[in-house]
Amino acid sequence: MRLQFILSEIGIGLRRNLSMTISVILVTFVSLTFVGAAILTQGQIQKFKGEWYDKVEITAFLCPRDSSVPTCADGEATEEQIQEIKAVLESPEVAPEIREVMFESKEDAWVTFEKNFKDRWWFSEMSVDDMNASFRIKLTDPQQYEVINEVLTGRTGVEQVRDQREVYEPLFNVLNKATLIASGLAGVMLLAAVLLITTTIRLSALSRRRETGIMRLVGASNLFIQLPFMLEGAIAATIGAVLAVLGLWVAVKYLIEGWLESSMDWIPLISTSDVLLLAPLLIAVAFLLAAISSIVTLSRYTKV
Repeated sequence: MRLQFILSEIGIGLRRNLSMTISVILVTFVSLTFVGAAILTQGQIQKFKGEWYDKVEITAFLCPRDSSVPTCADGEATEEQIQEIKAVLESPEVAPEIREVMFESKEDAWVTFEKNFKDRWWFSEMSVDDMNASFRIKLTDPQQYEVINEVLTGRTGVEQVRDQREVYEPLFNVLNKATLIASGLAGVMLLAAVLLITTTIRLSALSRRRETGIMRLVGASNLFIQLPFMLEGAIAATIGAVLAVLGLWVAVKYLIEGWLESSMDWIPLISTSDVLLLAPLLIAVAFLLAAISSIVTLSRYTKV
């Protein structure tokens, strides 16, 4: 009997404030979509870093025959200089930071260069002697680039030390800024959702003030009186959360898996399974919004 009464009160409240209920659903949907987008973007950044940072190399380019760099004043790197650099990389101070070292001769570099650029009009003007020999170094911790940079930069025979992370960092910066923007918009929209749910519950409580007064006189508990109002907000917020999950799922399914993945299969991308893992969190946030709004509103507007 009590359950039937509570369900009846919920139905009455939703019908009386239909436009506000729809507004709550839409605002919750938009805000949680931004929240989900921010979380998924950050997840994509971590996938990128997990895949690429593990493959990142530091390349120490040795002096070619003609270079204006001061460390190459004596001309092309000699065999003695190459052995000295190799000894530094194998030293007890540096070796623990290094996972693998590969030496690429000028001839090896030419093979790669020829494969990639033989169709260019200027290729005929190049030769093996224009190539740089190099050490390609993989680190145990890609964040420790400065350790290798300090011991090789400025050393005779080394023209340049380059960290491949420099290629990826601009992309990560863009994605991080996108995450911040999405998070900011999500915060504003979540605040709007709380205020709107609060207003909806308040209007519903005021419109049924006579009924709640009668319930109070016959001895109904606070929880029994307030529960229909709480559930109204929770239902509207949950519908908004479900719509947000559905929207994110569709976006990932058709934009990421259906479009980007076919043309960018060389990088790891988020998938619909990530959205499904995120779904409980978004629904929990929706319940939290409804709970905060209910606590703020009902203690005042259900008094008689």
